[in-house]
Amino acid sequence: MFKINVICVKSCKTVNTIGILLYRSYTSDFAFVPKCEPVKDRDLLMLKGFINSHSNMCILTGAGVSTESGIPDYRSEGVGLYARSNRRPVLYKDFCNSAEIRRRYWARNYIGWPRFSSVKANIVHEILKKLEDHNKIRCIVTQNVDNLHTKAGSKKVIELHGTAFKVMCLNCNERICRYQLQEILDRMNPNMAGTSEMIRPDGDVDISQEQVERFKIPPCGNCGGVLKPDMIFFGDNVPRQIVESVRYNVEHSDSLLILGTTLTTFSGYRIALQASDAKKPIAIVNIGKTRADDLAEIKVEGRCGDILSRIYSMIDQHEECMEC
Repeated sequence: MFKINVICVKSCKTVNTIGILLYRSYTSDFAFVPKCEPVKDRDLLMLKGFINSHSNMCILTGAGVSTESGIPDYRSEGVGLYARSNRRPVLYKDFCNSAEIRRRYWARNYIGWPRFSSVKANIVHEILKKLEDHNKIRCIVTQNVDNLHTKAGSKKVIELHGTAFKVMCLNCNERICRYQLQEILDRMNPNMAGTSEMIRPDGDVDISQEQVERFKIPPCGNCGGVLKPDMIFFGDNVPRQIVESVRYNVEHSDSLLILGTTLTTFSGYRIALQASDAKKPIAIVNIGKTRADDLAEIKVEGRCGDILSRIYSMIDQHEECMEC
């Protein structure tokens, strides 16, 4: 039987206290986490049973996992990017067709990169890593581009929408590390300075028009083409090989656990539809409604970090106590 090692206690009555302490020790920023009601004990037990009863789970994560690391999502009421700013994400076709839009994007991304790239994984990423270590997880499909699952040590990660930590050429497909590009931009823009008051889900920030106009961006070092973050912009398509990899892993999994996403984009919702069509059990943890609520056998409302940390302390707690 699967068992997560936890702090041994004399009484199972302290389970919730342990969960809360674990959660607080990993939490870094609640500024971008929507308000929600406390999770019900009954829901916790149902989700605990779901995790305990499956040993080859496909995990699908969204922006609601990263908000607890201090990265805002797009749509959450009151705290998401759309609620805090009039800015909207750059569309793929606009990035490709406009040198000015590319200049503005890279200037803002350059200022935001030091903070965005230094964001740390939170309790959700850490617990998923532990579940992976105990062979409970087949793969983690993430809609996020922040590299936090990899930072936590997870190996079985499929980046559905790419990653902000690589840069690609639109002409020759040459790829370089985003840190390498930052060094090049530093040399090309020695007098560029700024602070990132609020980063966006893709690492973008607000800066002045004057800063944008004097910002210089390099061409591809291999062919002179246009450089773009190696991630899916709005209006772009997920590469076929990624779609097929996800499809294969969902088909060969025994269940789907969805964490922190409303599944507004079809690329994520399609995964839930595939799992449902294949009769795979589905569980969802999210604040608010999702497009797949009617496909799930379990839906738990609440913060992913709060819920998973409590379940982490509860799984097979009885057996642990018996060993004291």
